[in-house]
Amino acid sequence: MSGGKADRLWVKSFAGAAFLMLVIMGALFGSAMTFRYWQAWVYCAVFLGAVLLVTVHFLRKNPELVRRRLSVGPISERRRGQKILQALASALFVGIYVVSGLDRRFGWSRVPVEAALFGDALVVLGFAIVFLVFRENSHASATIEVSAGQRVISTGPYRHVRHPMYAGALLLLAATPLALGSLFSLPLVLPFLCVLVFRLRDEERMLSNELPGYAEYCREVRFRLIPRVY
Repeated sequence: MSGGKADRLWVKSFAGAAFLMLVIMGALFGSAMTFRYWQAWVYCAVFLGAVLLVTVHFLRKNPELVRRRLSVGPISERRRGQKILQALASALFVGIYVVSGLDRRFGWSRVPVEAALFGDALVVLGFAIVFLVFRENSHASATIEVSAGQRVISTGPYRHVRHPMYAGALLLLAATPLALGSLFSLPLVLPFLCVLVFRLRDEERMLSNELPGYAEYCREVRFRLIPRVY
């Protein structure tokens, strides 16, 4: 990658991270109607720190992976069904932060400090799983597609579940209400999980048809998200 393209990729990557944090912080503090929300500050610091560490690492080691990850969201998906699923997932993602902020504002629930910090630790673990997936699979695009030269990956976290990136993202999101000190936003994780399951099952059908060896891989690795569960 030339110097100019590399520089633009760095700028786009950090601009994307900044936009994501603005959305998260806007949803949190806007609904809470206060900046006196220490759980949100800790969470945002943990989230942003993890995003920057992962982004910088792969900008240096695998910039092509980062480029693929920049095309994200409903608009980037090619098929109508996936556009709908991505729109639902995005709405639920933001909804968790909005409800958490409202919970802080109106005091609907109480979460011990230790539990909130444990939630932050689980968020870090979720990012760590995603990092391992990116390191193992350089074709891990943000949209469902089969790229040139792509092959079936069955090593690393892919030995245990077929969709370890989704597993890491699900853990991260499921831990978010706890980290933000909100029990009322926790139920939103369930519809997010349903959307995720629809997405990955559709992805599996496409990969089985278009990626040689994927159907055999599915027969070898039985579980999709959680070992010995699903």
